[in-house]
Amino acid sequence: MAQQGKKFRKVAEKVDRSKRYTIDEAVALVKELKVAKFDESVDIAINLGVDPRHADQMVRGAVVLPHGTGKTVKVAVFAKGEKAREAEAAGADIVGSDDLAKRIEEGFLDFDTAIATPDMMGVVGKLGRVLGPRGLMPNPKVGTVTVDVTRAVREAKAGKIEFRVEKAGIIHAPVGKISMDATSIAANVSELIATIMRLKPSTAKGVYFRGASLSSTMGPAVKLDPVAVSAAFKG
Repeated sequence: MAQQGKKFRKVAEKVDRSKRYTIDEAVALVKELKVAKFDESVDIAINLGVDPRHADQMVRGAVVLPHGTGKTVKVAVFAKGEKAREAEAAGADIVGSDDLAKRIEEGFLDFDTAIATPDMMGVVGKLGRVLGPRGLMPNPKVGTVTVDVTRAVREAKAGKIEFRVEKAGIIHAPVGKISMDATSIAANVSELIATIMRLKPSTAKGVYFRGASLSSTMGPAVKLDPVAVSAAFKG
């Protein structure tokens, strides 16, 4: 651990703490700051000027990252009959109804995203205490409760991520893997920020996009220039 700490401090010296970076600069620097031997995730933390305690200032949604997350996504679908067959054809990893619900109640959680057809929500709703805390509960607001299971499965496999502002007004989200090229990661970051900017609540007062930072799983954070980012994605 001491050796890892020394490596972290060494790469952290490359970050100018007084500087706020453009998206391209931040991505390039994060790739230089690789610490671990494994393929680290690249994550973003976005600080918004909202108060999530008020329902009308809750920022949440989903976006299909243009270059995916860099990881293989396991998709579970709650569906019956023809919709179950559509889900399987689209590439879903696990498809079921009451049988799938029973497996989950018994501890099965080997999937990254859950999708359900509307008629299955009576079954899925009972799993809220299990799926909810893990961010796996299907929700119509982010397109995971839908009759178009083919599209939902394909989007999930392509790199669709869900995001939600936390109590402190911060959104955390994955935007790729350190092994991806810088252009692809930057495009993912831009798509996510553009989506969040479009979701600005009408009741939000003052500065909406207050700041953001990029980091790899084990590396130091690199802060983005909030003024430049806000200007680039305004309107």
